[in-house]
Amino acid sequence: MTFARNAAVALVVLLLLVAGAWTSWGSAQHVLLSGREHGTLTVTGCTEDVCSGRFVSDVAGSSLHALTIAHTVAAERGETLSVVVKPGTDEAVRAGWGGGLHAWLPFGGALLLAAPLVGGGMRLVRTAWSFAAAGAAVLLGAFFLL
Repeated sequence: MTFARNAAVALVVLLLLVAGAWTSWGSAQHVLLSGREHGTLTVTGCTEDVCSGRFVSDVAGSSLHALTIAHTVAAERGETLSVVVKPGTDEAVRAGWGGGLHAWLPFGGALLLAAPLVGGGMRLVRTAWSFAAAGAAVLLGAFFLL
């Protein structure tokens, strides 16, 4: 019976972690992988969901154009942000440590959700504390670096 319980809990934990990583990868790939267009975005206005502004690429000779960024990672009007452009879109994601940690927020939440399952269901207390500490580090790092 113990083996069946551990296997079931491990399957749920694996599902949580894979779902968190999959969700995070949608934005994190743009921050982590090379070959993306980097530059600065000067915020000119915000709505409830997105902020928009003028983008200036780091590549010499590229033209200025308008981009949007999620309102949760943009500051106030007039602020200049370091961003990465999602290929084929007019959307940007924050670059640097703050943007990277913000992109991995779903995975950090999945680690926090998995911690009680690992500690209580599988009786791996040290591993559970490690999961919780890693998840909290991602969440707090994104909070303080943005």
